Amino acid sequence: MANPFVHLELNTPNLAKAKAFYKEMFQWDFQDMDMGPSGTYSIFKPDSGPGGGMMSMPQAPTHWLPYIGVEDIKAATEKAKSLGAAMMMENHEVPDTGWFSIFTDPTGALVAIWQEKAK
Repeated sequence: MANPFVHLELNTPNLAKAKAFYKEMFQWDFQDMDMGPSGTYSIFKPDSGPGGGMMSMPQAPTHWLPYIGVEDIKAATEKAKSLGAAMMMENHEVPDTGWFSIFTDPTGALVAIWQEKAK
């Protein structure tokens, strides 16, 4: 299948509580990354399938955000808009890693697309 899920992200008001649950439930290990004023981003990678990350977002409801891989973030973002997606963030760069856009599809589901930086 083209364009698989490549990353899953949990946004939660209580990062420590979420990490404790998922560590105990699934034996996930986490690698914490300092995001400066944005806090800590905790990465996990299971033995198979996409990995992901968790971060604290006290102002937002707790939710999982799936990321789907694309070849060209700008073209995919424009295509999503042309198909009725409502954009929340467009073509945002993660330094030395890649770019993402976040939107709701025409039914209201939240989804992100991701273009990895060429290595």
